[in-house]
Amino acid sequence: MKLQLKRLRDQVMVITGASSGIGLTTARAAATAGARLVLVARSRHALRQLVDEIRQRGGEAVDVEADVGVESDVERVAERAMRLFGGFDTWVNNAGASVYGRCLEVSIDDMRRVIETNFWGVVYGSRVACQHLTRRGGALINVGSEVSDRAVPLQGIYSASKHAVKGWTEALRTELEYERAPVSVTLIKPGPIDTPYAEHAKNYLPDAPQHVAPVYSPDSVAASILYAATTPVRDLFVGGAAKMVSTMNQLSPRLTDKLVANTIIPGTHSGRPRYERQDALHQAGEDLRERGDYPGMVRDSTYTYATTHPIVTGAAMVTLGVGLSLLVARRYR
Repeated sequence: MKLQLKRLRDQVMVITGASSGIGLTTARAAATAGARLVLVARSRHALRQLVDEIRQRGGEAVDVEADVGVESDVERVAERAMRLFGGFDTWVNNAGASVYGRCLEVSIDDMRRVIETNFWGVVYGSRVACQHLTRRGGALINVGSEVSDRAVPLQGIYSASKHAVKGWTEALRTELEYERAPVSVTLIKPGPIDTPYAEHAKNYLPDAPQHVAPVYSPDSVAASILYAATTPVRDLFVGGAAKMVSTMNQLSPRLTDKLVANTIIPGTHSGRPRYERQDALHQAGEDLRERGDYPGMVRDSTYTYATTHPIVTGAAMVTLGVGLSLLVARRYR
């Protein structure tokens, strides 16, 4: 079967981690585009609220309360999609968890939980999705991170989990391509994104953690995910800074070590009091929020837009070039 991805309005899409941040933003954007949705999270009340919201706007969505770190829960998600929609066209492994703290201080129990969610959740989702997609065709989208390429201090186990996601995704993609399976496998690698990520993470620091600039909007990640759902693409960075750090790490890893240490360690400390609310590492959060509380500038990713809109970007560059040529010609004639 030849690989051919459908238009969003003709798709059934499964999105894990749909109750907040990137997953929530993607779910709303996909619903607006006309996709039918199977929305997955541990947050029962937030999910039901989201499904009601989408239905009231004329969309079609169902909720599945599930923990992606439990294989039987993930299998139940696929079964629900098969029963209600006859299958799915895109599966987005987005659910994630994190811990802020030094590598030697974070408990093994907390580290295990991050790996169960971030890595095993992707493995379970990928296996279940590919059982279906290899027969029907479609897209598997795994949400990694810029730390899939370059680990950062104070988020060691999160970085390790995203390295593992990258390795798994690359191996799986290669096997499917060798078998000529009609499945597009994409790894999304966002930089720092203004979501409730820092508030949901378990925190071992003395103050509230924060992202280190530049920080990007979840809309840029959602746009990248929806692009990958309709256009076969291998990897997508969200944020020019994410691409830059990855490239720097390849060219000069020792220099990058020093720059990352001197930037990330002090920059992660906000100086604000620790969050009073319970973290969402071992239990669900129920706040249904796309954005976090980052106090600085949050931007859309121009780099990512250019990557996913090459024709528009090319035309704009040509227009700019012609305009500059005319200005120079007028000045010197």
